[in-house]
Amino acid sequence: MEIEKFSYDNRIVRNFAYATIIWGIIGMLVGLIAALQLAFPEFFNDYLGFSFLSFGRIRPLHTNAVIFAFVGNGIFMGVYYSLQRLLKARMWSDKLSYINFWGWQFIILCAVLTLPFGITTGKEYAELEWWIDILITLLWVVFGINMFATILVRRVKHLYVAIWFYIATFVTVAILHIFNSFELPVSFLKSYSWYAGVQDALVQWWYGHNAVAFFLTTPYLGLMYYFVPKAANRPVYSYRLSIIHFWALIFIYIWAGPHHLLYTSLPDWAQSLGVVFSVMLIAPSWGGMLNGLLTLRGAWDRVRDNVMLKFMVVALTCYGMATFEGPLLSLKNVNMISHFTDWTIAHVHVGGLGWNGMLTFGLLYWLFPRMFGTPLYSKKMANQHFWIATLGIILYAIPMYIAGFMQGLMWQDFNPDGTLVYKDFLETVDALKPYYILRSIGGLLFISGAVMMFYNLIRTAKSGKLIPNEETEAAVTKNVQVETGREYWHRTIERKPVQFMIISLLVVAIGGLVEIVPTMIVKSNVPTISQVKPYTPLELEGRDIYISEGCYNCHSQMIRPLRFETARYGEYSKSGEFVYDHPFQWGSKRTGPDLAREGGLRSNYWHYQHLIRPKDISSGSIMPAYPWLKENELDKSLIESKIGAMRTLGVPYPEGYEKQALADLEKQALEVATDIVNNQPKEILQSVNVKQEINTIKNSEIVAIIAYLQRLGMDIQKMNTASSNTK
Repeated sequence: MEIEKFSYDNRIVRNFAYATIIWGIIGMLVGLIAALQLAFPEFFNDYLGFSFLSFGRIRPLHTNAVIFAFVGNGIFMGVYYSLQRLLKARMWSDKLSYINFWGWQFIILCAVLTLPFGITTGKEYAELEWWIDILITLLWVVFGINMFATILVRRVKHLYVAIWFYIATFVTVAILHIFNSFELPVSFLKSYSWYAGVQDALVQWWYGHNAVAFFLTTPYLGLMYYFVPKAANRPVYSYRLSIIHFWALIFIYIWAGPHHLLYTSLPDWAQSLGVVFSVMLIAPSWGGMLNGLLTLRGAWDRVRDNVMLKFMVVALTCYGMATFEGPLLSLKNVNMISHFTDWTIAHVHVGGLGWNGMLTFGLLYWLFPRMFGTPLYSKKMANQHFWIATLGIILYAIPMYIAGFMQGLMWQDFNPDGTLVYKDFLETVDALKPYYILRSIGGLLFISGAVMMFYNLIRTAKSGKLIPNEETEAAVTKNVQVETGREYWHRTIERKPVQFMIISLLVVAIGGLVEIVPTMIVKSNVPTISQVKPYTPLELEGRDIYISEGCYNCHSQMIRPLRFETARYGEYSKSGEFVYDHPFQWGSKRTGPDLAREGGLRSNYWHYQHLIRPKDISSGSIMPAYPWLKENELDKSLIESKIGAMRTLGVPYPEGYEKQALADLEKQALEVATDIVNNQPKEILQSVNVKQEINTIKNSEIVAIIAYLQRLGMDIQKMNTASSNTK
């Protein structure tokens, strides 16, 4: 047995650690601003110069910053530290490590420079434009090559359980990202999803749910399996349970995405599959949680004295809560209440703040003293951070649970005569304002704790000195002759990383193929409706502005076949309505009412006034104002390319229509603008140059978004009218 001396690369871990902290605080700050905008609706929301801080613009920035910047850097930090020590090998290529680091920061910077300025694909958690998606793919491949090359040159045969989760994370995130990111570019800053309507919704939530599963969960479970036993100085509670946990989790998780689309136009068989596998998911999820907590059995005195373990215990507890609640929310009778409400927001943040946030904080407190060769600057401050963060989670989650229960039940409340008690949607919004204020306080506490941690860790780093190349030695065991005799199958595969990766890929791919392929190729899953026609050029431009402003963050376009929904909004939505929607716009949260049947309900002038000063038009509204829509000139330069792209995607515009599109756009814009101006009060008409006012509105973005809003639901209305006339 040969002893070899080598060193671990701590510099790359340090870099990712600092990025985790800095981007984490920025992402939380953006989230706090968004929360304050709901609690205090005029906060950065109504002013011409602050369009980039409008709620619809910064909400995607918050989710991307927390998921990909904070948690993403946290994943790389933990993996680069633990992988080297588990394999007894330095990372295969320092150069690839630093390409991974700087490339990832560049991608995050691209998100910061696009999302607040309305450059978005409009798909939740996948809002970044096509060229950034390509960069993400390339950087993920760089990470994967470096990880697998390190595994192949390891000094130990056995692959510990944490590495299983790292491998599954790499292969599954690659599949999810590539498959969901098929887009047709129109320009450098604009593309359309390759999928439409029902298919797009299924692919998006297959991706969205499993982004939670394989970006926010599996890599962190791998980190839990390494750092909890290390901090507790005890072996993992059950190796056999870890095997069951791993394979069951990666097989079942991938099937559960359709539970985000219950009661929608998604085929019932796909919804049912999502429910069944979501309920099954509780077993492996709790298996992992219990394996982590029971590793601490008999070591509770260490938990009392070790702040990292305190964060770990809360993280695992929140993981258990979130993974119990996920299956609960997938039950149709519960989902009927929870969907589109703040209950979902509470559920997500128990996982985000509790599981990912607290685990990341614990890792940082564990890593800094070891990387800098010095004790933590202040254990007292770290403990204060623990209690402040825990209180912040409680103050965030509980008000949101209450708000969700309230709103879900208020939507369903009927009078004895069969009419809705809360016919006006704003009544249900007004009841939530105290809880939005409490949520903001909870968020403020949580970010305050993160700032305290940053100070504590900076002082720790300054009091020591980074150990950039941590010298160590290891016995080389990879060439040792294996004893003959029967060996447990999993021990065999643990020594074969390539085969392990291939088997993981197959296990993960089964669920996605079974759910997505039939929806794509079997036409009966999405019946067409002859009355549904493509958007006019002006409506298409308006839809792009609707997406750019992030309106989908607050408004759904999906009326479920439930009595209280049809009583409030009209006829339930059909799958054939959305065949030309690239991307779909069903939404996942109703901070405002559903818009699926908005067309024709109100005048063009009402929409014009409402977009510019919504709080004056709808008393009690928390909708941000969009005064810049009147000031911004409508960009018509891409209309030919957009029509051509839509035809490529299967939208039946006539051959050569792109040459006529601009003229049709101008004609419809003039009609809408003229109607708006002619319906203004007489005293306003007398004080303006009517012709000039029409021309100003005709050439502004506001006319396009009004045209789009007035189109919503009109095809179905025409179909019903035609059906009535036939009868």
